[in-house]
Amino acid sequence: MERKRLSKALAAAGIASRRACEEIIFAGRVQVNGETIKLPQHHIDWNTDRISVDGQTVKSEQKKFYYMLNKPVGYICTNIRPGRQRIVLDLFPEASERLFTVGRLDKETSGLLLVTNDGHFANKVIHPSSNVIKEYIVKTEQEITPEHLETLSQGARVDEKWVRPVSVHKIRKGNFKICVQEGKKHEVRIIAERAGLTVIELTRTRIGSLVLGGLALGEFRPLTERDKELLFSSTTYCTRQ
Repeated sequence: MERKRLSKALAAAGIASRRACEEIIFAGRVQVNGETIKLPQHHIDWNTDRISVDGQTVKSEQKKFYYMLNKPVGYICTNIRPGRQRIVLDLFPEASERLFTVGRLDKETSGLLLVTNDGHFANKVIHPSSNVIKEYIVKTEQEITPEHLETLSQGARVDEKWVRPVSVHKIRKGNFKICVQEGKKHEVRIIAERAGLTVIELTRTRIGSLVLGGLALGEFRPLTERDKELLFSSTTYCTRQ
């Protein structure tokens, strides 16, 4: 078996996405042959090296699982439970495999969320080069005006970078649809706040061309091969305004 970068090897073993694996390594949580390694580029060989994360031995191969979930409000996207708070993985009580979310939805946001144990798949979905667009439906306290739409389309500064949505459309009195590509934390909420809008509900309804559909809140189902193709297929429903 060829030697691989430690971060890549952990992702392939289903520990987390490539980016998250790098953070785990930097935090000193990974040991190779009993020695703590903090360099993601450190090379390992599954045939000769013993790898562990937080003291638990990591196996090189495992069956891969892919799910789409309709995340309810009140659940946190993390594998480490903060106090007694509910985490997304509580919704997968029968799953014995090591799962994690692909990206995150904040606690007060509901909707389409991907859950897997395949780090390579997760990295491909969230990496900017994949150009995967996400669609959200936003309910606000205010009625949406043309002025609101203009300000929304201009975007906002998020994490010291100005980001613009791919498109914004009014749906009805106090609801609008917004498509974004950056995927930065609280991006949609920050854009809405800059437009003077108070968000009551925020729901992600689409990733790429994969739609949430009729999946009930709190329910999940396995992704089909067609679903995976839809994630990365070209999307024409969103156009830059």
